[in-house]
Amino acid sequence: MESSIGMKIVNRWLLVSFLGFFICCESPPQQKVPSPTVLTKKSSQKEKIVKHATHAVEHKDYTPIYPWKQSEVNQLSVYHIPVQKGYRRMPLSSQSQFAYWLRHLPVKPAGSKVYHFNGMEKPYQEGAYSVIDIDVGKRDLQQCADAVMRLKAEYHYSKKDYKNIHFNYTSGHSVSFDDWRKGKQPKVSGSSVGFTAPSGKTDNTYRNFKRYMNAIFSYAGTASLSREMKPIPISKMQIGDVFIQGGFPGHAVIVVDMIEDINNGKKMFMLAQSYMPAQSIHVLINPKVDGLSPWYPLDFKGELHTPEWKFTKKDLKRFQ
Repeated sequence: MESSIGMKIVNRWLLVSFLGFFICCESPPQQKVPSPTVLTKKSSQKEKIVKHATHAVEHKDYTPIYPWKQSEVNQLSVYHIPVQKGYRRMPLSSQSQFAYWLRHLPVKPAGSKVYHFNGMEKPYQEGAYSVIDIDVGKRDLQQCADAVMRLKAEYHYSKKDYKNIHFNYTSGHSVSFDDWRKGKQPKVSGSSVGFTAPSGKTDNTYRNFKRYMNAIFSYAGTASLSREMKPIPISKMQIGDVFIQGGFPGHAVIVVDMIEDINNGKKMFMLAQSYMPAQSIHVLINPKVDGLSPWYPLDFKGELHTPEWKFTKKDLKRFQ
């Protein structure tokens, strides 16, 4: 972990002391995913990884949209990160649109840096394989669990599926964007959380959605998110599942892609995270097995070692 948990923690403590938040961790035009191109890497470690062996069958009836993108540009995505030799991306069912959406998250050019919310470069760059092209915000809010919630909420917002955008505050109160956009918003007062009456006006704008997410980031974290999710056996992993340890602090990383051996079906997965203080969401290297980055074998032994945290197989959970 980094030495300071940042002003996010101080702000949360001052606003709602009973919650004890030592947390880890107008609408722009929407961008549709571009056609695939080839991703190349410059570092010697990344040059060891071969280009795609084969691709998974792609959805023909769904085009992912990334609402934070202000223009439609031809850029790389998670999908263009090379697979290991002899592997292919796992096929996705027609019900797995969130997985497809994550697999096509836009990424910045090779060599891009991870930045903190204040514009400063993160001192430890070696843990990042690739940087997701998504904003961090200008406050120390979008940390680890926040980044997971951001991606899940952005997916539903992109489909105007507002009823499925909801998270719990650490106090246990459920706060939904469907209520928020109608004016029914939470009001924190001391040790209680109340809600205003609906205003009679509906605001579906992306700006209002971001205000909602900042409120979630301020009063939710790994502890609350962990309680919302259900445990999943490691053998049943899917794209979109999350390794999470709820705590003060805790940590969370999300599975953004998976591949399988063409011959024996063995699977590997890719992880992305934010961290403390709030910083660019980035794809993680594999710090334990040279030449596998950014892939992790599903049959890992013992603990799962990521660059800045260790998880166990029992930490894998899924949104309900």
